[in-house]
Amino acid sequence: MSKESDLAAQLSGIIGYPVTPFRDGGIDTDVLTTVINRLIEAGVHAIAPLGSTGELAYLDDLEFETCVDASIAAVAGRLPVLMGISDLTTARTVRRARYAAQAGADAVMVSPVSYWKLSEREITAHYEAVSDAVDVDIVAYNNPATSGIDMNPELLVSMFERIEHVTMVKESTGDLSRMLRMAELTGGRLPFFNGSNPLVLDALRAGAAGWCTAAPNLRPQPCLDLYTAVTGGEQDKAQAIYDELKPLLEFIVAGGLPTTVKTGLEMLGVPAGAPRRPLLPLDEAGRAELRGLLSL
Repeated sequence: MSKESDLAAQLSGIIGYPVTPFRDGGIDTDVLTTVINRLIEAGVHAIAPLGSTGELAYLDDLEFETCVDASIAAVAGRLPVLMGISDLTTARTVRRARYAAQAGADAVMVSPVSYWKLSEREITAHYEAVSDAVDVDIVAYNNPATSGIDMNPELLVSMFERIEHVTMVKESTGDLSRMLRMAELTGGRLPFFNGSNPLVLDALRAGAAGWCTAAPNLRPQPCLDLYTAVTGGEQDKAQAIYDELKPLLEFIVAGGLPTTVKTGLEMLGVPAGAPRRPLLPLDEAGRAELRGLLSL
């Protein structure tokens, strides 16, 4: 049985995902601080640096450490910090987990990234190694579209039950039945967070503890209003907010989160830089569409 976790019991709401700004080939920590402060001042409930939006997969070790340190300093204890630490090997993932925990992260987000397809035994051993190495919460992050590894609800529940620090799940497949299955298998004990932007309304209605999203970088208030409306039982209001927000959510997912969010931030006056190649900035048609979605 996973040990009791105050963070897992209390964490809910909008989890904001900052981009990682680049300048002159390195991390622009000043702009990163600005991006994080914008999210906090907008009212998000936690900060999650170095997710897919933060281009973790494209950072070397020094850049990873720079981003961890700058993010922890920017948040300055105002909100929980869930730090992405995934890597191809268990050894490197453990190293990153230790660094993030020692720097002050409240939890680490782990997705089993692998060139080879992993068995459930290998996935479980990977999470066990991270749990043995740190004394902070672990968010098991299922996003096969980016990691190449799909963890079914039964596996995620098994790790929640067996591995001490696995206390939460971020489910990003866009399959609502998976969330419902996890809730069923654990009697609602396993907190799960929605990571699929277009699915957010259905996920929150189904009992998701919160929404992990980069959208508040561009339009924070509707995101917060949507969560408040659902949790307050104002279902018609929630539907109206979602219907208005949905085109932007679909656009940023289809265009790639670092690419679209960085372009949107630039349009809003935040020089977040271009995504790291092979990712490219939005083309002119994409910029025009995003400008319209942001009413600029």
